[in-house]
Amino acid sequence: MSSRLIVPKGYVSRLEMRDTERAIKFIKDTFERDLAEALGLERISAPLFLTPESGLNDDLNGVERAVAFDIKDMGCEAQIVHSLAKWKRMALYRYGFTPGTGLYTDMNAIRRDEELDNLHSIYVDQWDWEKIITRQDRNLDFLKETVRAIHGAILETLADVKALFPKITLCLKKDVFFITTQELLDMYPGLTPKERENAICREHGSVFLMQIGGRLSDGTIHDGRAPDYDDWQLNGDLLYWNDVLEQAFEISSMGIRVDPHSLDLQLKERNQESRRKLLFHRMLLAGELPLTMGGGIGQSRLCMLLLQKAHIGQVQASLWSDEMIEDCGRNGIFLL
Repeated sequence: MSSRLIVPKGYVSRLEMRDTERAIKFIKDTFERDLAEALGLERISAPLFLTPESGLNDDLNGVERAVAFDIKDMGCEAQIVHSLAKWKRMALYRYGFTPGTGLYTDMNAIRRDEELDNLHSIYVDQWDWEKIITRQDRNLDFLKETVRAIHGAILETLADVKALFPKITLCLKKDVFFITTQELLDMYPGLTPKERENAICREHGSVFLMQIGGRLSDGTIHDGRAPDYDDWQLNGDLLYWNDVLEQAFEISSMGIRVDPHSLDLQLKERNQESRRKLLFHRMLLAGELPLTMGGGIGQSRLCMLLLQKAHIGQVQASLWSDEMIEDCGRNGIFLL
């Protein structure tokens, strides 16, 4: 069996394939509407590729390779996006958004360096959202308020799904438990970061893990974050306990974005000061871009969670090894 595949004991999909496809569309249509209403967002179009020179493509953990190709008619190279954290901020500036307003978009990406398993695919689909905030909004209370609004939209969508598809029995905790990565390390000093996430989500169900990217007291980082979009003191991951896989399950990575001061500090900490020359970074350091917050919410991840699926390939069409396809099929996990 594929070494990365988790096969839940006695797993049976609650919906057959065509009902699953109907449920996927229902979730995407419903949550998109609920999210826009909760955060005051409007939908805009987004690019599939960007030029490297723009500095707008995200580096995620800083090591992933973008899929690149040349454009014959332009004589330049383009990259498939990893995510749109920086592009969205530039779009808010270019489109004339004002404080308290924002955008969301469908983001589709290829992440060639993902290690493929129940949760990870080379194809990524998510709702990317971003809104303009004020200087006074750059604090943990405002971040928590936004997290609760997103969690509320997920709960509303789940209620609608269960009404339409009675075989779905998922229950999510109403309240979100907030904790920093340092507090989590202090609680579980002998565990790995992933084990710490499992422990806290098993206990609390719905968790927002804050302050990801900076160094902890033991000299490690909880998880990688590029230095030029989230402020590592004002960001986090929205996690849920997944009863099917019996582990923590990330739905969203989000945060209040860097301002000139935090960008300066984080570029120095990661020894990536060469990025100062890129257009996005020059504008941000010069104070020309608006203060924002934003994030990405996994579309397939949300469908997988709400429909109680064991593998992300059950809710999206992607590529998998023959071994994984065969192993899944033998265990009642049929991939799209």
